[in-house]
This record gives sequence, structure tokens and C-alpha cells, in this order.
Amino acid sequence: MPRFAYKAVSPDGDIIEGETQAPSRQAVIDRLHADGHVPIRAEESRRATVARKAGVSEIFRQRRVRQGDLVLITRELATLLQAGLPLDRGMSVMLDLAPAGPVRDLVEEIREKVRGGATLADALAEQPNVFPNFYVGMVRAGEAGGTLEGVLTRLADTMERAQALRENVQAALRYPALVVIMAILSLMVLMTVVIPEFRPLFEDAGAAMPFSTQIVIGVSDFLAAYWWLVALVVAFAVMAMRQHNRTLEGRLRWDAWKIQAPIFGDLLTKIEVARFSRTLGTLLSNGVSVLNAMSMTIETLDNRAFAGAATQAQGRLAKGEGLAEPLAETGIFPGLALQLIRVGEETGRLDAMLLRIADIYDDEVKHAIQKMLSLLVPLVTLALGVLIAGIIGSMISAIMSSYDLPF
Repeated sequence: MPRFAYKAVSPDGDIIEGETQAPSRQAVIDRLHADGHVPIRAEESRRATVARKAGVSEIFRQRRVRQGDLVLITRELATLLQAGLPLDRGMSVMLDLAPAGPVRDLVEEIREKVRGGATLADALAEQPNVFPNFYVGMVRAGEAGGTLEGVLTRLADTMERAQALRENVQAALRYPALVVIMAILSLMVLMTVVIPEFRPLFEDAGAAMPFSTQIVIGVSDFLAAYWWLVALVVAFAVMAMRQHNRTLEGRLRWDAWKIQAPIFGDLLTKIEVARFSRTLGTLLSNGVSVLNAMSMTIETLDNRAFAGAATQAQGRLAKGEGLAEPLAETGIFPGLALQLIRVGEETGRLDAMLLRIADIYDDEVKHAIQKMLSLLVPLVTLALGVLIAGIIGSMISAIMSSYDLPF
């Protein structure tokens, strides 16, 4: 039976920690609840030991607060507040739980500002590189409405979903990217190492090489002699693209092209719609005004074309024209999302409908990724096979013609 390391808060507000044997993590949590404690963490002892050992090394020590850390401290603070601890005491407990490094420094700085009389939202607003505007806005709304623990729980749920979606996309694209890289490396080795070995054979035979073989030999000679030029051109193209995307107009053109690109465009559209809907729906459900919620949501969008469309809709929304029609006129948002937004506006449940849209498009992103992988990897493999077969075929044809053999 595995052993689990746990941390919890007792009814008196004291931190308790230890290790216990249990069939699962949930069993540990249930046991802590049964004893009247509020569980904070429960994880297998082996993972905890590995994490501690990894944190000792200065070389690999974390240098900034990551998204996963932000989710964790949000969830912990929500749990502590739900257990009845005041904000100042909850921050102190979190400081005791936080590992040494950027996370502990962040929690300590926020706690000191809260102790100095600042609201939690004001303390978070002074950390703009860590806490986005929509996060601060929701916390401010929660403090004003007396529902801070509920707001923090929703924030943690929202960020966990966004993080899971991002990780799914990255994991899905990792294997195709590896296949493409290996294909390029294989072709480079074939053209610069293998093909040049055949040149003496053709020169000794004295026979005219087929046209396809001449092309292959010519490309091989060029790559062998000027590979550095190819690398330089690629590096220059990458730098030029990055410089282009640093300008507002360039980034807008690039993002507009991405959402119209075949295969990937539909996937990127669904990702942005899910992010837009979940952020806006979460803000509205926590009492943030629709105009302020739109401003915060726009800042969370990665694609500038989507952000521009949402900004146009925000201007129309400020004039009382609603949300669905301005979004429809941008021509970017898909029809299903627009129809559901329209229904939400008509029924007065826009926040709930936006969250439903986010769930729908999260599922569609997962299905789209699976479909893309089922097509992309075989296509890349097939293209590589055809290209290599063509190169080998041209070489065999030249060998056969050199010795007057039928091919």
C-alpha cells in the first residue's frame, strides 16, 4: 500500500503534516475530513521526496512563478478561507506551506501588504507580471460581495481548465514536431553524406546521368558546399518573422492568417473561443460589469485578430447593442457560439451560457487534436517516404543506366 505525505489545517487553525498509508489519495483526504481537518495537500511520499531533492539544486531552481504555482496558491487560499480562517491567518499558513523561492517571496510580499491595510486585490494588482487583470478584477468583485472564497475557487477551476487545454495542445503537437525534425535531419544526412558517395561511380562510368539524378546530385552538392548559407537564410527568416510580429500591424496580419490556415486554423479558433467564453463567463458570474469584464477578457486573448474583434464588439456593447450581433459582424466567431450567446442574452443567463460554450469548445478542441494527429502524422510520414523513395529511385536509375541495365 503506498504512503502519502499530507498537510492540513486543524479546527484550531494549526498546521498538521505527516505521512500515512492509504489505498489512494482520495482516501487520505476523506480520512482528514473525518478527523475534522481541512486538507491542503496529499501526495505520494516518493513524489514529495523527489520534488524536495530537485529543489536543492541551484542550477534547476525555479526562477519565476509559473501558471501551475498560481493555480496551487489560489486553490490553497480558497480552501483556507472556506475553513473559516481570516485572510491574514490564511496567508500566514500559505507562507508556511510554500517552498523556498519565488512562490514564498510572492506570498510573503502579498501578506505584508494585506497586513499593512491593503485589500487583497490591491496587493495582487502590484504584481502585474504574475496576476493578470481578470484575476485581480474577480478578486476585487469577490471582496466587495463578501464571496472571496467562492471567487478563488472558481478562479482555480478556470485556470486549471486553461492550463489543461494548453498542455493538451502542446502534448499533441510534440510528436508531429518530432517527426518533422527527424524527417529534415534524415534528408540532410541523405543529401550531404550518402549521395556524394555515388558521384565517383557515375564519373567513372562516363555515361550521361538521367535528369532526375542530375537534380539530386546538384542539390546534394549545393547543400554539402553551402549548408551554412541555408542555415543562415533560415535563421534570418526566423528573425525577420519575429521582428515582423513585434509590430502591432505585423502581429495582427500573422494572427489573422493563422486562424484562416488549413487544419490549424479551426483548432486555433476553437481554443480562442473557449478562452474568451470561459474568462468572460467567469467574470460575469462573479459580479463584474460586462464592460469591465470584456476589457479584462480581451487582455487574456493570445490571438490579436480575436482581440481586435472583441474590442470592436466592446465598443458596440458600450452603446447598448448587445454582444452577439457585434461579434457576428466580425466574421471570426463561429456560428454555434454566436447562437448560444444570443440565447444567453435573451434569457438573461449570459454568464452560464458562456461557460457552457467554453465546455463545448474545450471538448471540440480535444476531438480536433485527435483528428489532426490521425491525419498529420501519417501525411508527414507518407511525404517523407515518397521523397526518399524518389531520391533512391533516381540513384538506382543512374546506376542501371551506367551499366546499360534495364530499369
